[in-house]
Amino acid sequence: MAASLRLGRQGILFGLKLSNITKSVWSTQSLQEHARYFFQSPWTFGVAPLNLQMPALSPTMEEGNIVKWLKKEGEAVATGDALCEIETDKAVVTMESNDDGIMAKILMEEGSRNVRLGTLIAVMVEEGQDWTQVEIPPPSAPASAIHETVSTIDPPAAPSPPKIVPTGSLRLSPAARHILDTHGVDPKLATPTGPRGLITKEDALNLLKMSPEPKTTPMAAPPSSGPAPIPAAIPPQSSSRPNIPPLSVPGKPGAPGTFTEIPASNVRRVIAQRLTQSKTTIPHAYASVDCDMAAVMKLRRDLAKDQIKVSVNDFIIKAAAVTLKELPDVNVTWSDDGPRALDSIHISIAVATDKGLITPIIRDAANKGVQEISTNAKALAEKARDGKLLPEEYQGGSFSISNLGMFGISGFSAVINPPQACILAVGTSRPELSLCEDNQTLRTQQLMTVTLSSDGRLIDDELASRFLERFRANLEEPRRMALA
Repeated sequence: MAASLRLGRQGILFGLKLSNITKSVWSTQSLQEHARYFFQSPWTFGVAPLNLQMPALSPTMEEGNIVKWLKKEGEAVATGDALCEIETDKAVVTMESNDDGIMAKILMEEGSRNVRLGTLIAVMVEEGQDWTQVEIPPPSAPASAIHETVSTIDPPAAPSPPKIVPTGSLRLSPAARHILDTHGVDPKLATPTGPRGLITKEDALNLLKMSPEPKTTPMAAPPSSGPAPIPAAIPPQSSSRPNIPPLSVPGKPGAPGTFTEIPASNVRRVIAQRLTQSKTTIPHAYASVDCDMAAVMKLRRDLAKDQIKVSVNDFIIKAAAVTLKELPDVNVTWSDDGPRALDSIHISIAVATDKGLITPIIRDAANKGVQEISTNAKALAEKARDGKLLPEEYQGGSFSISNLGMFGISGFSAVINPPQACILAVGTSRPELSLCEDNQTLRTQQLMTVTLSSDGRLIDDELASRFLERFRANLEEPRRMALA
């Protein structure tokens, strides 16, 4: 009986202890869950953002300018919506959204220039999230870390004062004596490092580096009733270089002999890079020929009677495209592996804009008529001047034409637009007298000089000559271009 009572009492005590342990464990687990919910809640850490980075909107683009934001903070965004307008190296392109969400924070305001590719320009949040609690990603190099790094750098130690050498043991090399005498420095302050206490040239130069520059203080003249004495002429200090002030001082525009720095636009920067690449990597060869434009002028007048307005440049584009079709060896480009023949004929035309030359492309020019070429050229030129060219409208050209004849230029040589192999420079037409061999009479011709710049790695002189000969034949007989 006593044993059973003892066991019963122990069982009751064990049950009470077990219940207390269970309550303690439950309270601990509940506290951990509440803590986990607290630290994982958006109120504590913020809403995870959807990063919007500066995209590559053209193959040659390295940085862009934010022209205008089309979405505001807190505004809903759907896939395909226009977010902002970005100025690339060619035109102003609209950046579209790839996700649905809400515009949370704009990090690069309108007018931001030279924004590198991959730079964070804005952040979005998913639909249904609080965009005001978005978590802004930290910059790549926080300013606080930079200040901490700078503060840990020990300041440079002050230079030790020069040791004075006793007069009795003073020995100088000829070069050291000349340097010290020229600059008026006491040789006793030098530390000799040569044999037997010799002051070498290096010792004299080290002493000059450690010596402070002499400061000249004006001396007050004593008052006197008589005339002021004439000061003696102070001999100029001897120096290896004359004391001549600089002719150009940056940052001070308007002063004589100065300059003003002009920030380069993305278009101008890319033009500079491509022209430098062209003239340093492509061996240019040049060939010129005169074309008689009488037939083209007469055909233009006939078409104008039927209310069909085309320009001389339209006939030049058509003649170049037809010639490339007849001589496919010229329709090539240079790649890293060597020559590459092109299947299509796309003519690039140079258009002058406020930001520089832009080369929109007339695709499949050989299969188009002169009137269709004229319509496409006018539309592309207008879009180029407005900065609204699409990437496919200025990429992939196989042959370029630059016409300065409308500006009165008689002839010039153009720079090849890589990776193309040729560019045709067109001058103005001019009247010239020539001798007709049939009846030995004089006649007036409307001659126009064209110069072909070709890549010597791809097109030799003989092929370039055949191209110009065929081009002249097509231009002087424009009706045969329709048959080609």
